[in-house]
Parts: sequence; C-alpha cells; structure tokens
Amino acid sequence: MLEDRFVRIRQLIGNRNLQRLDNSRVAIVGLGAVGSYATEALARAGIGHLRLVDFDVVRPSNINRQLFALESTLGLSKAAIARQRVLDINPACEVQSLPLFVDQQSVETVLGGGLDLVIDAIDSVGPKIELLAQASGRGIAVVSCMGAALRTDPTQVRVGSLADIHHCPLARRVRKELRKRGVSLDLCCVYSTEPVNGLRQTAITFDRADEEESVQRGRKRSVLGSLPTLTGIFGLTAANTALRLLVGEGFPGTAAKDKLTN
Repeated sequence: MLEDRFVRIRQLIGNRNLQRLDNSRVAIVGLGAVGSYATEALARAGIGHLRLVDFDVVRPSNINRQLFALESTLGLSKAAIARQRVLDINPACEVQSLPLFVDQQSVETVLGGGLDLVIDAIDSVGPKIELLAQASGRGIAVVSCMGAALRTDPTQVRVGSLADIHHCPLARRVRKELRKRGVSLDLCCVYSTEPVNGLRQTAITFDRADEEESVQRGRKRSVLGSLPTLTGIFGLTAANTALRLLVGEGFPGTAAKDKLTN
C-alpha cells in the first residue's frame, strides 16, 4: 500500500533516487507560511526522515496563509500538528517534532544527528543567522528562504546564491550578519526579485520578521502583509530545490551541490 503512494515519483526519478529520498534526513525549521508548504511537499515526495522545528502555536492570523492553521488547530503546537499531518501522508516516515526556539542553546538539538539538509523557513533575523552560521560550520546543506511577505508577483521567485540577491531587505541584513561571523555567502536561497516599494516599503522599517503578532520569544515584531499564494510558492520552491539537491542535481552558484553529491 505504501508503495502506491510514491509510484508517480518513482516513474519520474527512478528507484535509486526514490531510495535516496527515503534515506534522507531533512530538518524544516519554521513551520509557518513558507515552512508548512515545504513540509507538505517533502512528505508527499517520500522523504523518510523529517525533523520539524517551531516553538509557536497556531493563531487566528495564521489562517490566511499557513497550511497547518485551521479553526480546529487554533492554540495547538505547530510542530505537533505538522508531525501528525506528515504521518497521515506517510506513516512510514520517521518524524521528530521539536517545539523549540532556535538560539545558541537549542541549535545543537536542531542540527544534531547527521542531517543531510536543512530548509530554513525562519523569518526572525537572530534565529535565522544562528541557524545558517551553525549549519554552515557543520557542513550541512541549506535551502534558506528570504522575504516572501509584501510580494505579489509569483513570476519573480528565484533560486540562487545569497551573495547575488537584490531587492530583498531580509537578504541584505542576513548577508551583513553572516559576514560578521565569517560565514560564506554561497548559500542556496529562495527569494524574490520583486522590489518592495510604495506604501508596502514602510512596514520594513520597523523590523523584518515573522508576519505575526508579537510573541513571547524575541523582540516585538511588526505585521507584514502577505499572500497565501506567494508564501506557498516560496515553500514549494524550497522543497523542490531540496529534492533536486538530495538526488544530486544541484544548482550552479551554490555550495550545497558539492556537499550532497560526493
């Protein structure tokens, strides 16, 4: 019965690559607007080991764009809901649910245990920097998602190196902080080339972070408008990029390919 779930993927990528996906260990950090869609796609693609990380619970403002956010899940742990959904899709998947805030104390738990790849879907700058710096130092391949909020044009979503991103305030800040820590900017990213302008630009001046109410961990954060279409496309693009890296296709201009195809 489980064999039937992935027969169409097998027809496309073959038995060997399907087995690679089943053997892969992937962490998705941040299970909101972007991370929830990335989780969904990886579960349906047959990834055999998933680590799902998010300290937050589902809130009413999540419902417009987060896959796990429903009337029936309000107030529940995103990590726990995500785990149950993955198991409903693929009961054979080994799923670890971690309701953790990423910081210097928790990052060992988040990244330990021989991961093949991490999808970074964190919006808060501090935890994002910590995750990327630590993953880079450990030689773990990363697909990092930059700013999806405030964008409206799906045709401008791209995959490329952090060093080459333009028109993204989040990417600019991430580059600045990673340079301070001596981290290579040759990181595989999902981003938009759409400039943020006009009235939408004013929201960035507060603090580019999660499009949420203030939460108990971290500084108070501004609310940024976002479409379910754009954030979903970011998440699915991140998952597609991860799948291609895991089967050895890779992308020019990123270091991740070499880490996964040796």
